[in-house]
Amino acid sequence: MKILIIDAQGGGIGKLLTSAIRQAMPDSEITAVGTNSIATSAMLKAGASHGATGENAIIVSAKKADVIIGPIAIVIADSLYGEVSPAMATAIGQSRARRILIPVNHCENIVVGVRDLSIKGLIEEVLLELKKIDA
Repeated sequence: MKILIIDAQGGGIGKLLTSAIRQAMPDSEITAVGTNSIATSAMLKAGASHGATGENAIIVSAKKADVIIGPIAIVIADSLYGEVSPAMATAIGQSRARRILIPVNHCENIVVGVRDLSIKGLIEEVLLELKKIDA
């Protein structure tokens, strides 16, 4: 399974995702794409198979992924303090990949109707969904 993890800012969520997925699914192909080099570097250090940075990397990688994982803001243009461009959000939204979006209520985007979980709890939910897809 080709897993694309996308993160922005410091890459903290992406780093935790990468580490947890690498541990739970050691043979998975994880591509980490950050909106900036700090996010990409954090995910590579956590065990991503490949890494790239920026808008074009997200557009290209979204076409090749089986699953895209990241905070819900990756599908909202101009979110994460402007780090997600309209082209990035469109590419992720139009990808044939399954998307596992983490409901993080930051950057003026609030998701209602979901349980208020810690980041650790959210990562555990991601792993459960990945296992369903991989089955």
